[in-house]
Amino acid sequence: MDIQCTDEELNLFERIGKVATQLNVHCYLIGGFVRDKIIGRPTKDADIVCTGDGIALAHAVAQTYKPALNVSFFKNFGTAQFKVNGFDVEFVGARKESYRSESRKPEVTEGTIEDDQLRRDFTINALAISLNENDFGKLSDPFNGLEDIKSGIIRTPLEPGVTFSDDPLRMMRCIRFAAQLSFTIPDNIFNAITQNKHRLKIISQERITDEFNKIMMTAKPSVGLNLLFKSGLLKEFFPQFTDLCGVEIIEGLGHKDNFYHTLQVIDNAAAQSNDLWLRWAALLHDIGKPATKRFEEGHGWTFHGHEAVGEKMTPRIFKQLKLPQNEKMKYVAKLVLLHLRPISLTKENITDSAIRRLLFDAGDDLEDLMILCESDITSKNKLKVKRYLENFEIVKERLKEVEEKDKIRHWQPPIDGADIMKIFNLPPSREVGAIKTAVREAILDGIIPNDYDAAYTFMIDIASGMGLKPAI
Repeated sequence: MDIQCTDEELNLFERIGKVATQLNVHCYLIGGFVRDKIIGRPTKDADIVCTGDGIALAHAVAQTYKPALNVSFFKNFGTAQFKVNGFDVEFVGARKESYRSESRKPEVTEGTIEDDQLRRDFTINALAISLNENDFGKLSDPFNGLEDIKSGIIRTPLEPGVTFSDDPLRMMRCIRFAAQLSFTIPDNIFNAITQNKHRLKIISQERITDEFNKIMMTAKPSVGLNLLFKSGLLKEFFPQFTDLCGVEIIEGLGHKDNFYHTLQVIDNAAAQSNDLWLRWAALLHDIGKPATKRFEEGHGWTFHGHEAVGEKMTPRIFKQLKLPQNEKMKYVAKLVLLHLRPISLTKENITDSAIRRLLFDAGDDLEDLMILCESDITSKNKLKVKRYLENFEIVKERLKEVEEKDKIRHWQPPIDGADIMKIFNLPPSREVGAIKTAVREAILDGIIPNDYDAAYTFMIDIASGMGLKPAI
């Protein structure tokens, strides 16, 4: 075999080849497993294509294990899958495909291994290794995919316009592979993406977003995001992001290009965290700027309130892109809203009150917020960046000091709404909320200490001003 497999993988493939011989079918390792083994990337699954019934082959191989492996199969698609020692193996019969222009669902018929390789998206994914006993380990590379791996380029087996028109999601995948593997896309391939970008509309948003998230999770997301932008694909499904691009100049005063600034922020955050949703917060942190951009005479460009606008835009964008409408969305919206707060503390004398409020508002997400804010410090002026980062370290120290002293981060006021209703014999009402808020704000502002007696005395004073007296 031309690739380096573990003993366990080799035993599995020999077993599959032996069963295939008994069934009188030819079978091959194909696609990502072969590509990644050649490149030297880790592998956790393998695709097997056979000339015949892939489901039958999967069941026959599964029966050779004691106890027999559980096989999941989908008759409509002719695919079957099992897992052995945590390693996923998928089987499918070799096929050829033809497409209608209005759909990405092909008409599928049985085919040869050559037919199957021809329908693959890229030459680097069309490499096949025989598992047949008579030529076990022989590499089949009809489109010079091995050479493309060595050269670091993404090419299509067919003319690229045909490949992308047949299945437009391949345009997203092309960019994703370029970003993941640090490969380049030749001009003719990239031009075909640009020319076929409108075809993306026939693909479900869920599948587009899945590819987009994989690009977001690459080591340097800006590479793939910039390719999506330049190709025109990004505007097809996420125009709010592309609206950030561009610089306007009035009276000789311009603002920074917020699209390319955002790409840098995402890369900065990615260098510190593998959390997809923190990267989404980085992507959306300035999404409200186009709606809030104003030119103020004698001052320049402002984006007042863009963090609050961005927070409100986040749920709509998540719904549009079929992202989860749950705590993940709320987390991203919260970080978008708060992303200016720590940075603003570097520009003023930091009061304990301001620190307490940040600790209270950020809660468990404080560390992620600090990563986002530090990532947001971008400038071509290295001295300016250095000064901001030094000030940012001071803020971190103050946060640590105040948290240790006041324990405010997971804090709840010593008097809650239930206490207020009981003490003043009140039903749930606006008065209860007003008293509760006043007590909380007084503690956060340092007007009273964070203990019950002080909170009780303050509550009585506030209630008295509202004409209320304790009932107990």
